[in-house]
Amino acid sequence: MEVIPLARLLPWFPLAFLLTGATAAAQQPQPPVREQQQRQVVVPNSPNDPRPEVRVAARVTTWLRFNAPIDPDSVEVEGRATRFKLVDAGEYTLALEVAVEPRLGEKLGVRVRYKEAGTPAYATLALVSHPTLVDKEVEVVRRPRTVEALEARLAQVEAELVALKAQGARSGLPQLAFSGLLDSEHVRARPFWGEVAPGYKGGLVPGEGVGYVATRWAMVVVRVRNLPGQPAWAPGTARLASATGAPTKVLSVHLEKPRLEAGESALVAVLVEPPVSTEGLFQLELVDAEGGRLLPITAVEF
Repeated sequence: MEVIPLARLLPWFPLAFLLTGATAAAQQPQPPVREQQQRQVVVPNSPNDPRPEVRVAARVTTWLRFNAPIDPDSVEVEGRATRFKLVDAGEYTLALEVAVEPRLGEKLGVRVRYKEAGTPAYATLALVSHPTLVDKEVEVVRRPRTVEALEARLAQVEAELVALKAQGARSGLPQLAFSGLLDSEHVRARPFWGEVAPGYKGGLVPGEGVGYVATRWAMVVVRVRNLPGQPAWAPGTARLASATGAPTKVLSVHLEKPRLEAGESALVAVLVEPPVSTEGLFQLELVDAEGGRLLPITAVEF
C-alpha cells in the first residue's frame, strides 16, 4: 500500500474546503423575493370588526402613514422585544421592520392611540406574512364621522343640556338660600392646589380647588383637565377621606359640563357632610361612571 506524504495532500485542502462551503451555501434556502406594494387600509369604527392586515417581511421596512396625528408613546406592538428589528413612531408615521417574520396564519397585533378625540380612539392592525407580497407603504385612514353619527351626537348633547338647565334651576343659589343651608357666620373657604397620588397615570390632571365648610354642609370644588388623546370622562362617584383614613360621607358629585373631552378642563363639585375634623389634608378620589378611570387627588383642604 502506497503511503502518500502529507506534503502532497496539503495543497488540495483549501480548494476542497472552498468547494464544500460553496456547495453548502448553494443548498441553503434563500429568502423569497417579494413584490413591494403601496396601498390603503381603513380603520374600522367598531372593535368587533376584523383588523386590517399589513404584510411584512424581514429586511424590509414597512411604513404606516396615518391621516390623523397619533401618540408615539402609546404604540403597542406584539412581540416588540423579540420579533422586531425596528419600531419607530412619529406624529403621523410608524416604521416597522421584523427580525422574525410571522408564521403562516400568525397575526402580530399593533395598536396606537390617536391624539385627537374621535371614533375610533385607537388604530388596531394585524401584521402577517405573505409568500409573494410585502407592504412597503400603507396609508392608514381614520374616516370622519358620518352625518348620521354627528346628528345622533348632537341630539344627545342637546338632551344633556336640557337636563343640566333643569338641574341648575333646582339646585341654584336661590334654592340654596331658600333651604337655609347658607350660614353667614360659619361658612369658610380654603383654597388648595390638587396633586395626584404618586405613580398615577390615568390621563387626568387636577388643578386649583376650594374646600368649603359650613355648619350643615361642606363641598370640594376642583378643576380637572382631561389630557389630549384620552377618552372622554365624567365623574360618577367620589370618595373623601382624611389623612388618617377616616371617611367622609359623599352626598353628590357634579361636573360643570356633560363630560370632559380630550384636552378639556372643567370644575367638579363634590357635596359632602361636614367632616368631623378639618385638621390636616384630605384625599379625594373621583371615579368615572363605568368605574374604570379614577383620579386620586391629594392635598385637599377645608
